[in-house]
Formats: sequence, C-alpha cells, structure tokens
Amino acid sequence: MCRKTYRRQAGIPSISSILRMKLCRRASELAGFRGTVGFVPTMGALHAGHLSLVGECRRACDTAVVSIFVNPTQFNDPKDLENYPRTEEADLKLLEAAGVDFVFAPTVEEIYPEPDTRVFDFGGLDRVMEGEHRPGHFNGVGQVVSRLFDIVKPDKAFFGEKDFQQLAIIRHMVRGLSLPIEIVGCPIVRDTDGLARSSRNLLLTPEHRRAAPRIYEVLSDAAVSLRGKVPVAEAKRLIAERIDANPLLETEYIEIASAETLQPASEWGRAAGDLRCFAAVRAGTVRLIDNVAI
Repeated sequence: MCRKTYRRQAGIPSISSILRMKLCRRASELAGFRGTVGFVPTMGALHAGHLSLVGECRRACDTAVVSIFVNPTQFNDPKDLENYPRTEEADLKLLEAAGVDFVFAPTVEEIYPEPDTRVFDFGGLDRVMEGEHRPGHFNGVGQVVSRLFDIVKPDKAFFGEKDFQQLAIIRHMVRGLSLPIEIVGCPIVRDTDGLARSSRNLLLTPEHRRAAPRIYEVLSDAAVSLRGKVPVAEAKRLIAERIDANPLLETEYIEIASAETLQPASEWGRAAGDLRCFAAVRAGTVRLIDNVAI
C-alpha cells in the first residue's frame, strides 16, 4: 500500500479517517501495488498475543495494517465497555516496533455515523457459549468486522484462537458475504504460567492474577485425565468443580463442543482434537475465557 499517502512526522502512520484509509488503499492500487495486504483488527490494550498476530501478518503479507477500535456494539454490559483498558499511546509504540505499516484508529462516530441496524445470521454458531451468555455480542462483532473489512479491503485477516467461537463466526460471515478474504487463525499465546494473554488481564488484582492460571491448568489436565474416561457431562462438572475449588474463581460455563460446528457434544469424538473444551470464568470482576483441544 502507498505509505506516501499519509504519514505522521515521526513514528508509525496512524489514520483516523475512513476516507483517508480508503484513499490510501485506492492510491496503492493505482500505483500498481500488487502485494498482499494483511489486517489485524484489535480493540487496543495490546499484548504479546496481539503482537504474535502482527508477526504472522508481516510474515505472510507485504503490507500489515492494524486497527485499534473499542467497538461499543459488541458490549452487552455498559460497565464492561467503560472499564475496557485503553492504552493507545503505548499501543502505537508497540506497533511501530513490530514493523506495522499502517494503524487505523477511527472514532466511534467515524465507524457508526448512524446506528448500525444490520442483523447477521451466523448459522447457529452464535447461539451457544459466548452467544448465550452475552446476547448481541457476536452481532456487534459482525457489524464492526464487516465494516473494517470494507474499509481496509485486506487479502488476509488474522485472529487468535483464544476467541475460538469468534474465529468460527467470522469465517462463516466471510463465506456468507462472499468476501475475497482469507481468515487466518493463530494459536493462543500464554504467559509462562499458562494464562491466556488478554487485554482484560490488566484489570486483574494481584491476587486474582495469581489464581487465574488455574483455568488453563484444569483444562489442559482434562484433555489427558478425563477424555474418554468419564462421560462428557461428568467431565464438564468435574472441570467446573476443580476450577471453583479456588475461592477466587467462579465458573460461568464449561462446554465441550465440536471444533468445527461448536455444537455441544454429548459423547467423546473419535479422534483427539475434534472437540474443544471452552471455559468462561470470573476472577473477581474480570471475566476470562479460554479453550483447549480435547
């Protein structure tokens, strides 16, 4: 893409205008740019998980674009939206060091000049797990991601498997809208103690941060000690019981579901990895999600 279209005097090019982003994309096409454009949509508060997506994007594509936008339509809890960490200045420094070509950081008014009333059909992928516990969340994700895809027009877009259900839903949406975009899923990045990297980790108290790795410890152990040895329903009960044994953690749900359809499983699959175990757990006021192949 055309880096000459817009650049700050120092640091990484940061674009807040949709028109400018589209003009930059168009200018690159007119200039004969034929390389691949990779895109990593984020809500900011960047961490090693995001940077791993950026790294995959840079390795696979000629130009790397990252968006920073806290999308209000995917929050079903106003307090969650209000408390979501925002660290844009630090984010820009991280992205510059990571070699990103452009950052698209629009305002809410820029993305939603009028209320977005679109309702998406995700083929039932949004009716379980996060969709059941966070009504409207995935429709908001569909609204913003489809909007960003239309603005950036990437060849490839990169998403982490920590939000495994979101990844499946975005793939479904791209197929349904016949968008010429390859959706690339990237492995979960974890801290050395196993906790999945998440922007929400910044909100954990020291005590809850010390307790939170128990989630992954229990999930990963279940893949070895429970799969095929007890019924699926009993495995889910035992996983929740083991997490909740820590008084600082409270399980919201445990689900064992098809890795392909996300439909809850009633029995173990034929091969390891054809199912995934999903967890949503509250650590104080912070809601954490994780998943493992099982």
